[in-house]
Amino acid sequence: MGIESLAIEGNSYIGAFGLATDKFAIVGSNAAHKKIELMEEVLGVKVVKGTIDNSHLLGIYASANSNGVLLPFTSYHTEVEHIKKELKEFNVDVFKTDMNALRNNILANDKIAIINPYYSQKDEREIADVLGVETIRRSIAGFSTVGANNILTNKGAVLNNRVTEEEKKELEGILKMEAEQSTANTGSLNIGLCTIANSNGILVGAQSTGFEMARMAQALGF
Repeated sequence: MGIESLAIEGNSYIGAFGLATDKFAIVGSNAAHKKIELMEEVLGVKVVKGTIDNSHLLGIYASANSNGVLLPFTSYHTEVEHIKKELKEFNVDVFKTDMNALRNNILANDKIAIINPYYSQKDEREIADVLGVETIRRSIAGFSTVGANNILTNKGAVLNNRVTEEEKKELEGILKMEAEQSTANTGSLNIGLCTIANSNGILVGAQSTGFEMARMAQALGF
């Protein structure tokens, strides 16, 4: 538990390959056994391997919190059944939407989800029902891909460096927690795609600097 750097298949954008909640984590089935062991040690949860639409990029296509999992409608039946079997105590929903890179478009913890403002009201209701959270449609720092560009756990939030001080204060009021700002992987604003985090720990892309790691660790309580 704590903070560690990681690459998956030589790629430092590890958040594209996986995501974590306080109850479980999901990662592409190409992740090596030693990487899985490190994830379980740092995040303190069971790690489930799988694919979506024959892709290992589960951290782009799936969205989850401790209450449920959203999978895109492009998922194959066998892939959905595998995840349902591995996470049988959780609500696993196949979500039909044109914006099917779900993690990129949904920033969620166990209480709230900020979602891409271009989701419909019907989409918003489904997200709220499956994840069991309050939902807010809005962009952050001009990015509608709120999950790709920010990090949110039950303990803290990290916002990308384009967020103004005024917007930061507004978001802190919405999230009811203080937030810090950072980049990752030596200057990337796609901090959600560079990290896998929950309340127990955070894995950051291997190209992240010590300063970036320290900023993220401080924001998330490590």
